[in-house]
Amino acid sequence: MAGDRDAQWTEQVALARRGDPAACEALYARFARTVHAIALAHVGAQHADDVTQEVFSSVFASLGSLRDSAAFPAFLCTAARNAARDVLRARSRAPKTVPADELCEPGPSPAATAEQTELAAKVLATIRRLPDAYHETLLLRLVGGLSGPEIAARVGMTHGSVRVNLTRGMQLLRPLLQEAGLP
Repeated sequence: MAGDRDAQWTEQVALARRGDPAACEALYARFARTVHAIALAHVGAQHADDVTQEVFSSVFASLGSLRDSAAFPAFLCTAARNAARDVLRARSRAPKTVPADELCEPGPSPAATAEQTELAAKVLATIRRLPDAYHETLLLRLVGGLSGPEIAARVGMTHGSVRVNLTRGMQLLRPLLQEAGLP
């Protein structure tokens, strides 16, 4: 079953290389949550949407340099990390810093309340206090909704390494959430 899905997106990569807009849309739909979760892990909600859009624009423009369509998820995740680092570098040169309470901003959904947004900002800030190896993996799982094997395939790690990062990350996160009075 997973092989069929992999074959589907590798075919979509081949079509996207030839400029097929439907293939680009399908790839975006399949991988946008992954890229967004990586962006959240590194730059917070304030810049995550912009990073996500930038990543897909640059990846689609450079698909010709990708030798193996099967490497697309790892290629995309690397591009997301690099784009996030670029944002961090630009922010570090800028005189203004972003306070922790501004890491999340209200989403466009009218159903989201200020309390939910504040809670999400606190949880995200708490997750981002973890070592890098853990917060990206946790956000791919918790925000991106990916399973351990899916995370491994997309970021180029072994499933065992992902499992260890998720387990250790959750062990470190629980007391931090309790300390912050979060659920």
